[in-house]
Amino acid sequence: MNDITEEKNKMDRIEKIGHSVVHHGKFNNRIFLLKYSDKDRQNITQLLNSLAATNGYTKIIAKVPAAAQPVFLIDGYRQEAFIPAFYKGEEDVFFMSKFLSDERDATPEASLSTLIDLLAADASINGVALNKQFTLDMATMEDAAEMSEIFKQVFATYPFPVTNPEYIKETMNDGSVIYFGVWDKGKLVGISSAEVDPKNKNAEMTDFAVLPEYRGHKLAYFLLEKMEAKLQELNYKTAYTIARLNSPGMNKTFINHGYHFSGVLKNNTNISGQIESMNVYYKTL
Repeated sequence: MNDITEEKNKMDRIEKIGHSVVHHGKFNNRIFLLKYSDKDRQNITQLLNSLAATNGYTKIIAKVPAAAQPVFLIDGYRQEAFIPAFYKGEEDVFFMSKFLSDERDATPEASLSTLIDLLAADASINGVALNKQFTLDMATMEDAAEMSEIFKQVFATYPFPVTNPEYIKETMNDGSVIYFGVWDKGKLVGISSAEVDPKNKNAEMTDFAVLPEYRGHKLAYFLLEKMEAKLQELNYKTAYTIARLNSPGMNKTFINHGYHFSGVLKNNTNISGQIESMNVYYKTL
């Protein structure tokens, strides 16, 4: 067993139930239905309910095409967010959730109050340009070790083993993730990634991490700009993100880039040492 496999085993795992794909485990204490198959229409909710009951999970979240939404509504799921034109720039996707404990269903009122103010404010970057000391580019295999060190400094916990450089290399090699970096005179100081779905022409803009001493330069904003340019070059149709509710700055970065807010995934993801709520934003490229 290699180091990547050992780290993955400590975290939630990805596997098939029926013809569909789920990500589940105690790390996030939930099931996330990543890829729904219409072949499972008759019994998908029963399969998910059984898996949750067996493991004592407190939340099930399902990312499903618009046509499948009624299947989940019948079983007591409720819509938390959506992304239009998610599949090949045509069909919408819905995030449907079922809460299995009162604690998991609790509303993060204080953080939502901050979000209200963010969404009410005007989107603006105030004409700021990237300081000439910085260089933006796509990251390569040679950057993996530095990237893993940045992740270690920025996040106490993370849903995937990004603190292992071999995992980063693996995702680069299989083409599932495109990484980007910002350098200060040759030193890597900030990173981000696009988790790409070439078949459906959408990409999740994620893994933003900037060293603490370099915050305030709006590096995440310029990384996002670089990412969008690359995806447009590759003819992607839709970009989206699932951003931490407790990170106002990151939310503002997407708002300033013209992303549309479409919902809150309550108490959804184990990141930075605790289960946090996440906001969904999308943009047509």
